[in-house]
Amino acid sequence: MSQHQATSAQVTVFASESSWIESDAVAQCHQVAALDGMLQVAAMPDLHPGKGAPIGAAMTSTVLYPFLVGSDIGCGIAVFPIRLKKAVPEKLAARFPDLDRPIEPDDPAWSVHDGDVPAGHLDSLATVGRGNHFVELARVDEVFDTERGLGKGDLLLIVHSGSRGLGERILRAHTEVHGAGPAADPPAYLKAHDEAVRWGSLNRRLMAARVAAALGAGFEEPIVDECHNLVEVRDGKYLHRKGAARGDGRDVLIAGTRGTRSYLVAAHAGPEAGYSVAHGAGRKMSRADALRHGKAKHTVEELRRTPVGSLVVCNDRQLLFEEAPTAYKRIEQVITDLVTHKLATPIATTVPLVTYKTASTGRR
Repeated sequence: MSQHQATSAQVTVFASESSWIESDAVAQCHQVAALDGMLQVAAMPDLHPGKGAPIGAAMTSTVLYPFLVGSDIGCGIAVFPIRLKKAVPEKLAARFPDLDRPIEPDDPAWSVHDGDVPAGHLDSLATVGRGNHFVELARVDEVFDTERGLGKGDLLLIVHSGSRGLGERILRAHTEVHGAGPAADPPAYLKAHDEAVRWGSLNRRLMAARVAAALGAGFEEPIVDECHNLVEVRDGKYLHRKGAARGDGRDVLIAGTRGTRSYLVAAHAGPEAGYSVAHGAGRKMSRADALRHGKAKHTVEELRRTPVGSLVVCNDRQLLFEEAPTAYKRIEQVITDLVTHKLATPIATTVPLVTYKTASTGRR
């Protein structure tokens, strides 16, 4: 763990010397630390550079900065148990619904939701989006804590997505007037923000229901639904998280890649870490570098069948290369760093069977 003193806020990186942490990402942490009102920047071992602010950080301030949360407010990962008689990846991959298309008004998946749609925002509801978002059918592999009720071989649906266009609209309304400056009306921003967080959770829930129905399974309540892009009012201060999961006594799924394991952990991070843990493996390469490197090293067919034998549903060739497993850090190192710094304890690992990215052809 390394500590750096900025003009006002301390920057702490919860990673070992052997972990891959880009200097640009640390520099962004220091830029954030110099903002008015900033008290603390806690960087997770999956830290990497973002647009204007680091990804993989918890940032505490007396001032609310919407750009530190970003446009995908409410993005998170939910985990749903699913029961299938046989889990043959080839057959199941062909049965996934088109999660680029918004849910229809008469879709049976609506039965899992009782109430309003946050902000009345129906655009893109129950869709996965692009970037690093995914829906994955996974199998529980190693189990370290048997008291959670998980057993080796159990099947899970892992859903990673956020508030789609709603969060983008909220951030744009702010930046068009205030740029990267603080929120002029924090209660108004927080009200819109909270709607987007609720929307993101509903988005994940409806997608899980759509997939479960398509695979011939019933819907089950999530065992995890944790957000990693949000701001929390804590002890009268603003705790911003961008690519950092709430880690104050919760179970969190820390995503690996579509070709590696993911980890379900019990998170127990304290104030020194901004009550936060990592949200995934973290990018090692920019999208441009991953695209260039991937095209030189892999064929499309190789990327659709991963080293662990799982299948990837992704008809966007560019996205396949941008999101290749080699573009990410080693998830084992991220978990080791969290354990070493006493921020989390592994509960179980999961191995992907089918990872859904997009049904559309997208860019070529």
